[in-house]
This record gives sequence, C-alpha cells and structure tokens, in this order.
Amino acid sequence: MRIWTLALVGLITCVATGANAQVELKTYADSDGFINVQALTCAQLAGTFQEDADLLTTWYSGWYNGLAKRHFINIPRSREAEHETIVYCKAHPDEKIIKAIGHVFDEMRSKRGIVLSK
Repeated sequence: MRIWTLALVGLITCVATGANAQVELKTYADSDGFINVQALTCAQLAGTFQEDADLLTTWYSGWYNGLAKRHFINIPRSREAEHETIVYCKAHPDEKIIKAIGHVFDEMRSKRGIVLSK
C-alpha cells in the first residue's frame, strides 16, 4: 500500500508541475534543416537537452561577437551568460531567446561598467 501511495504522489507531482519531456533542437528545423534562431522562444530553450542548449547559446554568442566584429571567446563569461540566459528564460518562457540574451548581455555589461558606443 505504501508503494502505491508513493507512486501516486510522484505521478501527481509530475502532472501538477507540468513536467515536460525534453525536445531535441532539430525538432524546430525546417524541411531543409535550418532553424530560425530569431523565432525560438525561451520555453524552447528551457525544454531542450543540455547539449542542444550549449550549442545554441554558443552560436548566439558567436553571432553577437560577429556583429561586434570581435573574434574572441571568454569561456567562463560565456558559461555565465548561458546560465543566466537559462535562468532568465525559465522566468520568461514566452520571450524570444534573442531578446533574453540581449537582456543578459546588457545586465552583464552594466555590472562590469561597460558602456557601448552608439
């Protein structure tokens, strides 16, 4: 009886918390295999596997660095940005990842006293 009670509690917990299966990033690709990275939401990032989240956030980092004409990577800072982006995305699931990363980068710059020229 005790085992059934524990199993029932576990099942109720999963249903009540909205536990979702993780989805591979390639699920969001078009028929040619391309992913529109500007259309992905925070919920999609939070719902994918860790290695897919790593790949995606590394790609975004490279994209931002390319826009800034930079060709360097600071691995600890990059990992911090990925962590902060995932935390932010869990709190804002409907927001686009690109906006979430912009927000995280702005916060990181602000903490470091970095001002961008316009």
